[in-house]
Amino acid sequence: MTQKYDAFVPGMHEIEGFGAGGFRFADMSHRGSVLVLPSGISAWDAASPAEITRESLRTVLAEPAGSIELLLIGTGDFLLPIRPDLRAALKKAGIGVDAMASAHAIATYNILFAEKRRVAAALLAVS
Repeated sequence: MTQKYDAFVPGMHEIEGFGAGGFRFADMSHRGSVLVLPSGISAWDAASPAEITRESLRTVLAEPAGSIELLLIGTGDFLLPIRPDLRAALKKAGIGVDAMASAHAIATYNILFAEKRRVAAALLAVS
């Protein structure tokens, strides 16, 4: 049975599916964007590429040092570049960043997750 997910599920999880404005993971579903971090998956307030900011990614930057090697940012239906100031803040925290359409970010995340890499994802929901 799939449940509505509102806040947080601890631990690392594969993204099982996406679309219709949300995501499936850990036998749950969530409508809206998500942050997929080593500490767990949580709702993300960002709903558009313009809302991908240092402030909206504060939870990523608060993860323990060294726990994230690479942050994949799913920018929705299309690839959009990451602002230089955000890229610099992530680099200063020792986190590499790669932006791509959300579908590609999910596929890449799942591969790196299966390889037990130190990966995280910030995923904008898509229809």
